[in-house]
Amino acid sequence: MTSLTFTLVSEPPERLDLSPLTPQGLAGLSRRTIEQTRLGLSKRGARVGDLFRLSGEDAESIVFAGGSVRFDRLGAGMTEGAIRVTGDAGAQAGRKMSGGSLTIEGSAGPHAGSGMTGGRLDIHGDAGDFAGGPFTGEMRGMNGGVLVIRGRAGDQAGDRMRRGLIAVGGGCGDYAGSRMIAGTLAIAGGVGHLPGYLMRRGSILLDRPPATLSPSFTGSGAVESVFASLMDRYLIAENIFDKPLLTGAAGRYCGDNAVLGKGEILYSLR
Repeated sequence: MTSLTFTLVSEPPERLDLSPLTPQGLAGLSRRTIEQTRLGLSKRGARVGDLFRLSGEDAESIVFAGGSVRFDRLGAGMTEGAIRVTGDAGAQAGRKMSGGSLTIEGSAGPHAGSGMTGGRLDIHGDAGDFAGGPFTGEMRGMNGGVLVIRGRAGDQAGDRMRRGLIAVGGGCGDYAGSRMIAGTLAIAGGVGHLPGYLMRRGSILLDRPPATLSPSFTGSGAVESVFASLMDRYLIAENIFDKPLLTGAAGRYCGDNAVLGKGEILYSLR
């Protein structure tokens, strides 16, 4: 069977909630029922048939041919299967996904991977603020799975992260890994101000020293980290990075000592 394909006919006239269009959400539905699914968030209430031309039949493998910054909540809550987007996505891509794979061949908006507990979200372009981070009032950010951003991430990537891996290939904005509880944040391309701000546990791996750091971190000098070496191997084996972040001895900061202080920032000394 060929992938169930949603070919975008024209730019959406309103923001869309694409969370119903997941493998588990479409399982067993007829073509007519899918076309009548409401996606629009305004009074217009655009439906699938108004925006997309459907082809294929395998709902376990979904393709969106054409993307838009108005594609909100794409892959949100997905538990299985695969979704691929040949373009951009809007806010909350992969929010609370627990399984399967979501591939965005363009860029994504804020809160990509927010509340993830499993699966893999791969963004080929940039991502907005709070990648893997929580909504206002939520106590946990990403809680499992793998989030890959091959471009640049905005501010506060990995905020309140508890488990899993976030890998960024094009650098991050300010406060990367802020309020981390646990998990791993690997960043190539540099970070903005105050990475690891108020982190309690967890590891942040950088390909260069941070330019500015909270004074409540303590330098530990050069260390040989088995964990960092294993993580480098994993990132290369999974085609996330094409070269190691850390080679040989790495510099290490411990903190943030303004809170629990059991986190670490490891950075390349090359």
